[in-house]
Amino acid sequence: MGNSSSMLTQYDIEEVQEHCRHTFSQQEIVSLYERFCQLDRNGKGFISADEFMSVPEFAVNPLSQRLLRMLDGLNFKEFVAFLSGFSSRASLQQKVEFIFKIYDCDGNGKVSFNEMVDIMRDLTGHFISEEQREEVVGQVVEEAGYSRDSVLVPADFMKIVGCCNLKMEVEVPVD
Repeated sequence: MGNSSSMLTQYDIEEVQEHCRHTFSQQEIVSLYERFCQLDRNGKGFISADEFMSVPEFAVNPLSQRLLRMLDGLNFKEFVAFLSGFSSRASLQQKVEFIFKIYDCDGNGKVSFNEMVDIMRDLTGHFISEEQREEVVGQVVEEAGYSRDSVLVPADFMKIVGCCNLKMEVEVPVD
């Protein structure tokens, strides 16, 4: 896939749709490709961490450093797959899988109490104390039937987060 929207073939679009489980329409994929090409300033076919940080909304996100771990060096197909968790067509399972990856700081396929507290620290900054963070996370974990010593796998995480009505959605502008 080249560096201009005219180089995106019907085959490419369908391949990307399949890769991202049809969470985006063909028009949305073309729009995402145009945005990808704008971000890929050096035209190498992937987006670097610096290029992602050039997006103001991304740069101010309290989780941007964690997201960069997942984003740095993505090609277009991976870029769309990453964004698919934010599609209105994404299943609850897809959204929870995405959130799990953010919480799984060390990438070991498990989320510990401390990793959950770390995310809370990123989200709350110095607005609440460490004790308050631990209390909030402890209550959520215990209400779901786990202890502070529990290590959560994706299925456990689904039980905790899946009961919420997640609205992780972005609108992809189409011309």
